[in-house]
Amino acid sequence: MLEIPTVTGADSVWGKNLLPPMKDIPEGFKGYHGNSETAPYIKFVEHAFFKGSDMDGLTEKAGVDRVAAIRAIRACMKTWEPKHEHKIAGCAYMLSEWFDFNQGEN
Repeated sequence: MLEIPTVTGADSVWGKNLLPPMKDIPEGFKGYHGNSETAPYIKFVEHAFFKGSDMDGLTEKAGVDRVAAIRAIRACMKTWEPKHEHKIAGCAYMLSEWFDFNQGEN
């Protein structure tokens, strides 16, 4: 499982270093549609990015600190860097590592 980064006050504004490097993000998360396994995560992150989300509909996986994981994902979405494609891919990957969708919620 991907380690949940600790988010500082500065990271909540400049969280670009919290994202996994593009080379470490599985190919299925790169691109706008993903594949059958990754598409729900990409769709969720895109919706959260453009319209906001309270992250309802997600259940944290065993051993995941829900608050810390959501803080990290939100910090990554708010940064001015890197490129949008990297933010969406990275956040969708992190989301898939730390959360499952509640039944019927994706």
